Amino acid sequence: MAQTLIGSRYELHLSRSSAAAVRAHAYDAIDPADEIDQTGDDPASDDLVGYVHSWEVGSTVDGPGLRFVAFLTGCLLRCQYCHNPDTWHKHNGQGVTVSRAMRQIGRYAQVLKISRGGITLSGGEPMVQRAFMMEIFRRCRQLGLHTCLDTSGRLGERMSDADLMEVDLQLLDIKSSDPGTYERVTRQPLAPTLAYARRLSDLGRPVWIRFVLVPGLTDDWDNVEKLADLCATLKSTERVEILRFHQMGRDKWQRLGLAYTLEDTQPPDAALTERVRGQFRSRGLTVY
Repeated sequence: MAQTLIGSRYELHLSRSSAAAVRAHAYDAIDPADEIDQTGDDPASDDLVGYVHSWEVGSTVDGPGLRFVAFLTGCLLRCQYCHNPDTWHKHNGQGVTVSRAMRQIGRYAQVLKISRGGITLSGGEPMVQRAFMMEIFRRCRQLGLHTCLDTSGRLGERMSDADLMEVDLQLLDIKSSDPGTYERVTRQPLAPTLAYARRLSDLGRPVWIRFVLVPGLTDDWDNVEKLADLCATLKSTERVEILRFHQMGRDKWQRLGLAYTLEDTQPPDAALTERVRGQFRSRGLTVY
């Protein structure tokens, strides 16, 4: 079955064989060597291939202005509420060369600049495909486009300081401030994300913190308090976005044959959402 790239972030772009691979390997022990792009550090070729789940044009929620958002495949996290589990494995995406990706982006470059928008690379986790990601960012900056990375920070140690200077804005997803809760949510450790957040702060790289509010999972008062304290210490935090849990990804889990543990979880109500926003605002943070 042919894959298509243009479409909503909530659409499923999988062949039958890819779906079978996800079912077979989704919760195996994760070997980073199997997932992380091992391409060399100076891939100046138009033929460098990245794996893309989908892209969409016109987003207003993935950075400033209108955004061209490309969803890359590959991720080490296994978040309980992930709405794109079909992006977990890199080779579930469609191979796209840098030159093809830039032709697609170039069609919209003028509109993106007029709107003071730009390119956002999301996922999955774009750092899994660091070489491809950085080549796209470098070429977009040459076009005068604002660059934005949506990341969990899990692989932040792979980014050099020079790499970070090519990224105008980071959307940093911090799932929890408590190591136990973070591991329960993601099956990965919290420490690399915290180290990456502090490094961005030390370098003065702009950050929007994203926190997914899930009733009964991430909404504990102390958990939110500690995360708010952390955000307040990061010098380059420009805003905090509270992302309310939703069930838009449930059908994907079912179609992929994955056990979905949040089947009965409801989105946070207005009172809980405002309570959490208030906890961040009490530190003088800008909250959305």
